[in-house]
Amino acid sequence: MDPITYEFGEFRLEAGKRALLRDGEIVPLTPKVFDTLLHLVQRRGEVVKKEELMQTVWPNSHVEENNLNQNISVLRRVFNERQGEHRYILTVPGTGYQFVASVEVVGDGARSVAEQATTLAVLPFENLSADPARGYLADGLTEETIAALGQIDPANISVISRMSVVRYKQTVKSAAEVGRELGAAYLVQGSLRAEGGRLRITAALIRASDQVQVWTASYDSEPISMLVFQRELSGAIAEQIRLRLSPERLTALARRQTRNAEAYDLYLQGRHYWNQLSPLTTRRATEFYARATKVDPNYALAWSGLADAATASPITADAPPLEAWPHAKEAVAHALAAEPNLAEVQTSLGFLKFWLDWDWVATEAAHRKAIELDRTYPLAHRMLGMVLSHLGRHDEALKSLRRARELDPLVAANHALSAQVAFAARDYGAAMEFARHAVVVDARAWIGHLQLAQAHVELNNPEEALWALDEAGRTSGGNSKVQALRGYLLARVGRAEEARQVLEGLQTISRERYVPAYARALIYLGLRENERAWEWLERAYEEHDVHLLFLTVDPKWDGFRSERRFAELMRRCNFTAA
Repeated sequence: MDPITYEFGEFRLEAGKRALLRDGEIVPLTPKVFDTLLHLVQRRGEVVKKEELMQTVWPNSHVEENNLNQNISVLRRVFNERQGEHRYILTVPGTGYQFVASVEVVGDGARSVAEQATTLAVLPFENLSADPARGYLADGLTEETIAALGQIDPANISVISRMSVVRYKQTVKSAAEVGRELGAAYLVQGSLRAEGGRLRITAALIRASDQVQVWTASYDSEPISMLVFQRELSGAIAEQIRLRLSPERLTALARRQTRNAEAYDLYLQGRHYWNQLSPLTTRRATEFYARATKVDPNYALAWSGLADAATASPITADAPPLEAWPHAKEAVAHALAAEPNLAEVQTSLGFLKFWLDWDWVATEAAHRKAIELDRTYPLAHRMLGMVLSHLGRHDEALKSLRRARELDPLVAANHALSAQVAFAARDYGAAMEFARHAVVVDARAWIGHLQLAQAHVELNNPEEALWALDEAGRTSGGNSKVQALRGYLLARVGRAEEARQVLEGLQTISRERYVPAYARALIYLGLRENERAWEWLERAYEEHDVHLLFLTVDPKWDGFRSERRFAELMRRCNFTAA
């Protein structure tokens, strides 16, 4: 392992910890992209042939040159190099690449990534069943094991998030390699085999440094014993790493899950679809969560999942908020009645209070309670940051988003919403950087492209903004936010006729499905037709349009803030605390 640290520009590359930092903050890179960068930096000043790079990054494997080209493209985005620039990486046509930035080599000292509590990584459980449809069960078992272990002793044990380990599904890397890449002291490896109506689950705890298997166990059971498996697994791992697990914590872990096998199976399928975050899969998740609650009416996590899907639908899928609201409230009430002391349930409560109830005092309280219950739950940190931003507490908001990114660096939404918080603080340069991180993590993250466009608009880069909106439009499922920002931008740069065509398009769509009134208000704002903008803002209030929340922080509306009717609208929406 290379213990050397390399510094160039605002970047710091810690080879031993496999971390790239920009101004002290981790830049998320996939392992192969990191390997590409490290080799180029180690050979700085030299032209590294493509064949050498490919053999180094993909040893003993045959890959297409396009894989390497994609890695280089990702690094150029990280370094913010435009076409034709070569401040960091120079392309030598027909040969390879050269790292040309000035590099300082320093020791692995005090500025390295801070050491944390003993770190565990739960690798994706492998489905060894003949039926590939059982894959969702293996995925669900992985997620639930991560969640359960995260609550054992957050002060002394840190569990790496699902999104950071999912890339190791069916990996052929050694435990030492995986542990080094993730910064994990221990790995949990497991497999699931279904035969008839029984499950055989095998799990092992591996010490990454020397690949010693310090504990292993196998469980033969009916699916109804999955809960027992998770509890025993959590306790055994805690014992092996010399932590004390109190009976109270074991009871808390037991309360996480249902004792009904069918309900648990339905919940796992709901989680599988919910994690895809598209309009279609959100509907499928809702169906499975609802079925789980019918089988077990006291299943808190299923009610929580149902609440999140309902609350998010007006944001991600332009669902009518007045239709989604009662469903979300009912689901949250059931979750709280079943088990209020789960981080997921408190986060669902805060989610509802923020987007639909517009009660930000209650929102903040719910998310802070969620963090008290599970300090490693990234969604609670992310949502706390959002409400703090809308309350004008931007420094606190950025700190909360930073924690979410630390816990889940490979979740694009954490970077995209960090961009939103920076944008609200009027730091458009930082917003652009966070948005770029989002699309580096996931090129299909439409919210990341939308945030990038939003920053470009305020920085007067209309062509770059339109390009980003094109990217967002390809993967957003027709979300109104993309069209609204496009119409606003076209109007603002004098392309009024095209802006009106966007308005006409939204009118056509509205004949078939709900289109938030806020979308048209924003375009009329760009056209400087302020009275029409006010007309649509009033319609948005009547519809309880969730997008009205952005009035509190979006600079596009700064010209209206001195008007009495704007202040009155804020009061009616209960936004006056912001």
